[in-house]
Amino acid sequence: MSSSATARTARRRTLRVAAAALIATAGLTLTACSGSDSTSTKAAATSQAATNQSATSHTNTDMGMAAAESKAGVAAKGASPVRTQPLPDGSKAQITKLGEQHYRVKIVNRGAVLATLEANGKDTGLDANGMYVVLTIDGQVHAWMGGEHQGPGTFKLAGGWTAKVTKVGELHYRAQIIGHDGVVGTLDANQHDTGGVANGVYIVLSAGGVISSHL
Repeated sequence: MSSSATARTARRRTLRVAAAALIATAGLTLTACSGSDSTSTKAAATSQAATNQSATSHTNTDMGMAAAESKAGVAAKGASPVRTQPLPDGSKAQITKLGEQHYRVKIVNRGAVLATLEANGKDTGLDANGMYVVLTIDGQVHAWMGGEHQGPGTFKLAGGWTAKVTKVGELHYRAQIIGHDGVVGTLDANQHDTGGVANGVYIVLSAGGVISSHL
């Protein structure tokens, strides 16, 4: 083989190697670009998913708030007074049902609320400046004036009952309701008045130790 032919063969080999190297380099570049595009696509998809999730979460939160407001609106509507009853001193009792065995009474005179009673699971009572009011767990209101006794002491009540009133502390009085067979119940007025019913006899005990009853 002549030196000229040998030189041409060497040049061809060099060109092939250079071409192969160029193809390999191009392949690496394409792979790198493909990986970059994939990463960008994944990042974009993740960002879009986060945006969608945020929008969904915001929508769900708004729906929850709307539902809560709707429930609050229903509760407010359900708490309207069920009836109004006149009281002995000329005022009126606005009676509202709040739930099972749960009633509230507002004592109103000329548009002004003078006092509020709430019976939730048990009867309650109030000494409203000499007018005594009992609210029962079934929403019945019984009111009267007079018949009071100032404790401590033992006093005869309507219906043949006896009350033993003792002072427990400041604005805290307790009354044992006693019948023929002994103590049948206790009223405890601690910082606020209370009341109850004993076989049809309505009783109020104030935090100041005043007790009154009515049949």
